[in-house]
Amino acid sequence: MASALEELQKDLEEVKVLLEKATRKRVRDALTTEKSKIETEIKNKVQQKSQRKAELVDSEKPAAVVAPITTGYTVKISNYGWDQSDKFVKIYITLTGVHQIPTENVQVHFTERSFDLLVKNLNGKSYSMIVNNLLKPISVEGSSKKVKTDTVLILCRKKAENTRWDYLTQVEKECKEKEKPSYDTETDPSEGLMNVLKKIYEDGDDDMKRTINKAWVESREKQAKGDTEF
Repeated sequence: MASALEELQKDLEEVKVLLEKATRKRVRDALTTEKSKIETEIKNKVQQKSQRKAELVDSEKPAAVVAPITTGYTVKISNYGWDQSDKFVKIYITLTGVHQIPTENVQVHFTERSFDLLVKNLNGKSYSMIVNNLLKPISVEGSSKKVKTDTVLILCRKKAENTRWDYLTQVEKECKEKEKPSYDTETDPSEGLMNVLKKIYEDGDDDMKRTINKAWVESREKQAKGDTEF
């Protein structure tokens, strides 16, 4: 059974064939738009596949061996909570005993769309957290950190106050929006393309319908010939 990525690639090839045959402006515009959508979906799926592969490779790497005289290896922080007020986005990181180490061991660097936290020499280890592509810009000068009992609180000052953040990062927003159904590429990646062509056909005049029919038949014949030769 072909994967969703393979199906999208087949859709793209078919759209290209139809685009070569189409002469009507409305048909070409609609097919060009659909081509861009499919290319974007293919790019996203390839990136997701590469990211999963990279994560798998990272998970298989052994932990760094550090000499006893050092502060140990660095642990990436992945668990955190966040909320917001009118002026701040607040990120809470739980680290047992963090309030007992020197203040200078807890460092946070801010940019307009990111921050990174480094906690050094906590129970023989260092801890780091890097968050890029924040949903909206923050004020570097107005942002800060606070160390409380077993907790580091990062305060990102909103550049635009009284605005709500639905997500912490742009990546999180894009992932959530991709989950919203447009057409189901997992079950039938061709459905969106078929709907576009069907709408063009139904709305078009006789010349447009003849153009689509001709291009469709030639595309199918070309595919059938290609399958036979293979």
